[in-house]
Amino acid sequence: MESATFPHDLVHLQAAWNSTYDALAAPCPSTENTALRRRLIRLSTRLWWHPYWSGPGRGPAARQELRTRGRASEGLPVNRETTHLTEREQ
Repeated sequence: MESATFPHDLVHLQAAWNSTYDALAAPCPSTENTALRRRLIRLSTRLWWHPYWSGPGRGPAARQELRTRGRASEGLPVNRETTHLTEREQ
């Protein structure tokens, strides 16, 4: 499979989604959980409806690759075994 070329704004959106998700998953409860949940919903919507996805051949495999690149752009280790497709993408 060819490696997809993602727009920079899409990779940055995915990285922001990852960091927001990680902040929500932190073991210490935060007083900002509501704001983080709202941010995660906004970012999810922007990721899902980004114009990039309207092109041909941009399905679940490309979304998975974007998740991997989003992690890599943050400088975090990528664990491919724990990165799962959502039920809608399967």
